[in-house]
Amino acid sequence: MDFTFTDDQRQLRDAVQGYLQRNNGFSARTKVARSESGWSESLWRGLAEELGLLGLFVPGDLGGVSADPVTAMVVMEELGASLLVEPFLETAIVGAAALAASEGGEAELRAIARGDARFALAWAEPNTRFDRLPRATVARRAADGWRLDGSKSVVTAAPVATHLLVTALADAEPALFLVEPGAAGVALQDFPTIDGRRAADVTFTQVRLPISAPVLRGAGAIERLLDLATAMLGAEALGVLRRMLDDTIAFTRDRRQFGQPIASFQVIQHRLVDMYMRLELATSAVYRAVLSLDAAPAERMRAVSAMQVTVAEACRFVGQNAIQLHGGMGMTDEVAVTHYFRRATVIESEFGSADYHRRRFAALSRAV
Repeated sequence: MDFTFTDDQRQLRDAVQGYLQRNNGFSARTKVARSESGWSESLWRGLAEELGLLGLFVPGDLGGVSADPVTAMVVMEELGASLLVEPFLETAIVGAAALAASEGGEAELRAIARGDARFALAWAEPNTRFDRLPRATVARRAADGWRLDGSKSVVTAAPVATHLLVTALADAEPALFLVEPGAAGVALQDFPTIDGRRAADVTFTQVRLPISAPVLRGAGAIERLLDLATAMLGAEALGVLRRMLDDTIAFTRDRRQFGQPIASFQVIQHRLVDMYMRLELATSAVYRAVLSLDAAPAERMRAVSAMQVTVAEACRFVGQNAIQLHGGMGMTDEVAVTHYFRRATVIESEFGSADYHRRRFAALSRAV
């Protein structure tokens, strides 16, 4: 596998990094996360109009750039390093990829590229232990379309979304439906998450949907979409992990005990090396998963599950050691590493815990 980035990808990384440093610094990001809205419209517009990032997976004839997954991975890593709270993954990656693979959806894709749409993916159901396919959420055919009933748990970005992508059983087959959050019968119970974002538990009661509402059909299509989301979340994790490591190295160089920086103590150096090794393992796993997204389903799923286990372990190890090496300061909101640790904690299980992905990997390996 070729892990070399192109000149265009390196220039894009620099452009994204520079834009986020100017517009989403730690204090600005913290202010947005604590605001009533939970997102910044000006920052979102800038991602669309100044950088064109919201059109990454939108076809060129609809205002996008049709980027490849490796380019999206580069962007997601920088968004992780900046702790972006806006729903980029849910909109520019998941929403655009789902709509681009479906029939229709041109209006929504144009809206994504312009920055006029924000998506949330509603896939997890209560008491299903990360099962990716719907069980109790059902769409039944009606004379004028569909009737959607069920509930979804911890739908990230739902309170700020203009569109919901909802998994449901339709004609006994898993499908993905496009639903407006303000439609009759949709109820959101929103709440803040520990990483500064917004989420909601969503209930659907006899929600009327047009016959064209299904975006994707079949378990394979939904699994592939969720694998794409998981791989890109892993790329975001790399930015989070790298920032925690860099901040910890800088802190141990500045913090002095016994007349010398604590970074000069051998035990601290060993700990930092262990953190670096976890980051490098996670990086390799993410690269392999992203480069396997177009592989055969079983190979793709094994690569993504192996990645998620590796990333989850790295998030736990690097995050806990970063907090410990910062001492009491690492537990305060005034220090950035606290916020990165919270995001890393969420990433550990956002699209399935390490235990879930170990079981999935084992089942796929036995089936070979």
